[in-house]
Amino acid sequence: MYFDSPVGRLAAHFDGELLCRLEFLAGPELEQAPERAPVPTKAPMQTLARQLRAYFISPANGFDLPLQPAGTAFQQRVWQALRRIPAGETRTYGELAAQLGSSARAVGNACRRNPLPLVVPCHRVVAASGPGGFCGQTRGPAMAIKHWLLRHEGAA
Repeated sequence: MYFDSPVGRLAAHFDGELLCRLEFLAGPELEQAPERAPVPTKAPMQTLARQLRAYFISPANGFDLPLQPAGTAFQQRVWQALRRIPAGETRTYGELAAQLGSSARAVGNACRRNPLPLVVPCHRVVAASGPGGFCGQTRGPAMAIKHWLLRHEGAA
């Protein structure tokens, strides 16, 4: 399923009723996507589209979807912690690491491997000295998306 958003086209991947991956399309992936995002026809896709539209209207509208992100037990713990960060707030990698009894680098690595950005809001995690990274990048289009999302939520 494709979804056009204020931060670009998103592709959602499901396993049955479960959302497995959400990705920002760019470059060759975007060129291969249909010109217009088709109207979703299956219930989980309709739910995701409705919740994405609501989030982009008001970030207070969160996500309540059945998820199945693939990751290690530690990554799952980090992603659960990310889902507890309210819209409009941020945490540092170090704060999450202290909460989870881990290291900031390990938390950053789990954020980088997050297969569900937006739904699992890794954009709300920042470095102690700046914005940190987003989707494995520290500059470029991914960071522009992170800055937009933080401004949208009133956390910038």
